[in-house]
Amino acid sequence: MTLTTLDWTIVAAYFLFVLVIGIALSRKSSSNVSDFFLSGRNMPWWLLGISMVATTFSADTPNLVTGFVREDGVAGNWAWWVFLITGMLTVFVYAKLWRRSMVMTDVEFYELRYSGKAAAFLRGFRALYLGLIFNVLVMGGVALAAIKFGEIVLGMPGWLTLLIAGSVTLLYSTLGGLKAVIITDFVQFILAMIGSVWACIYVLGLPEIGGLDGLLSHAVVSTKTNIFPDFSDPAIVVPVLIVPLAVQWWASYYPGSEPGGGGYIAQRMFSAKDEKNAVGATLLYNAAHYALRPWPWILIALASLIIFPDLESIRETFPNLSEDKVGHDVAYPAMLTLLPSGLLGLVAASLVAAFMSTMSTQLNLGASYLVNDVYQRFINPDATQKQLVRAGQGFTILSAVLGLGLGLLLTDAQQAFNYLLLLGAGTGLIYILRWFWWRINAMTEIVAMIASLFIAAYFTFYDHGIEGWKTIVIGALLTTIIWILATFLTPQTDEETLRSFHQKIKPGGNGWNAVIDRAKAQGITMEQGEGGLALGILCMLIGTFTVYAALFATGNWIYGNVSQALIMTGVSLIGAIILFKAWDKVS
Repeated sequence: MTLTTLDWTIVAAYFLFVLVIGIALSRKSSSNVSDFFLSGRNMPWWLLGISMVATTFSADTPNLVTGFVREDGVAGNWAWWVFLITGMLTVFVYAKLWRRSMVMTDVEFYELRYSGKAAAFLRGFRALYLGLIFNVLVMGGVALAAIKFGEIVLGMPGWLTLLIAGSVTLLYSTLGGLKAVIITDFVQFILAMIGSVWACIYVLGLPEIGGLDGLLSHAVVSTKTNIFPDFSDPAIVVPVLIVPLAVQWWASYYPGSEPGGGGYIAQRMFSAKDEKNAVGATLLYNAAHYALRPWPWILIALASLIIFPDLESIRETFPNLSEDKVGHDVAYPAMLTLLPSGLLGLVAASLVAAFMSTMSTQLNLGASYLVNDVYQRFINPDATQKQLVRAGQGFTILSAVLGLGLGLLLTDAQQAFNYLLLLGAGTGLIYILRWFWWRINAMTEIVAMIASLFIAAYFTFYDHGIEGWKTIVIGALLTTIIWILATFLTPQTDEETLRSFHQKIKPGGNGWNAVIDRAKAQGITMEQGEGGLALGILCMLIGTFTVYAALFATGNWIYGNVSQALIMTGVSLIGAIILFKAWDKVS
């Protein structure tokens, strides 16, 4: 199936829409740096929450899910499902703290929390690292999916797909700033959900699939449908479930699921009207991201095992697909070629929109680091608002060139995913504890960052003979040991900075008692931290079980397991009622 005039019209209409939004908002967004990067800090929770969901639905997300399902079954999705724990911790503990900080970026936080030259170095280095390395890796993975989508569905060379979609994304991101990104995200989310559900229904109705019953009873598919891996086989259950649950969620820094919040999730929280809207946005994001969206992708991935049982069948069907791009992840766009005219255009537009949504967010976020934490902080502290906005637009262009270029070099969606997990392994616990333990200092983070870089490089580029899941565990443990030692062997943050941070953020817990006691000994009165940390952690646990129950309930309803579905639905409803009653106290 190739795109018809109707399909191309739908895709072109979306391009036109986002350009109009960018142009319409360009005057307001270019007036000052707060409007360009934070939408004036007046966004409502529902719009921010949907924007977070839309951003995490990049063009490579259904490809990634498809790769997991085809190789490890539905249970393979625990590699990313586990990050719900991190997300719920952000909702009920960290969201209000981030909003209270009133910083422009999560990197600016370093000079709020730490002191001296080490804090300044950490802020500058981290901004360059996130803006020009980590951020580019994320965009590279997204660009790779766009290349595969273009070659399979659009019938266009990968570089041409990137050139067209990337240019439109760059134009509206540069003109409209974050507000243009958030508004287009809203439309993209609606378009993506309609497209993925409709495509799933059509695929299930294909004669080769034979409906939902035919899919689930097929010999190739029936062994792949379990939500949990086989507990009797340690070789499967350890890497697929145990390692993610025991280590990965707290140890790894992954975009959209940063321990303690960070990245574009933090940027959205900074853009909220107030603390309650920041908490509400992150809760909506986590519920929709994990419980609402995955199943249409999973069902299409399972169906792909019937249509394209192996990589050779994909090669035969798409002989023009670049050999280095052939992987299990391309089965998703391959399935889309079976859609009829009109629906194919809608789904194509939704995936192009997904690509543009994630790219625009990463472009704006990366530019915010380079402008606020490098250019203004170290190069031109006296820059005018107009100069800062112009610098942001320039850095946006630079980031686009680097990210799109990397996409041409990558080969597989899981390649970028696994490297990002390894790159941040072991640093996550710092981002969780630094709010609540005074002893963590700037050198803690510097040492951890350097250690994780070297460890990731070793496991990635040297033939060490260690299984992939073991590299995550070993990397996390080594990095954690190194930064804990560094914490006690390096000078503490100065008292004035610690007191100022505590009084502004009021983090709660007992980790700041030493600072409060030292202040009292000097005759300085400090308020105790805000209570409710224990309640926040309890709500995090309840929220995690609630969303997981909703996710599993949906799966069991689809599978026809009525009794299990009813139990899971009941658990989810009870959890939602408890959270509703506790909402005012935790938000």
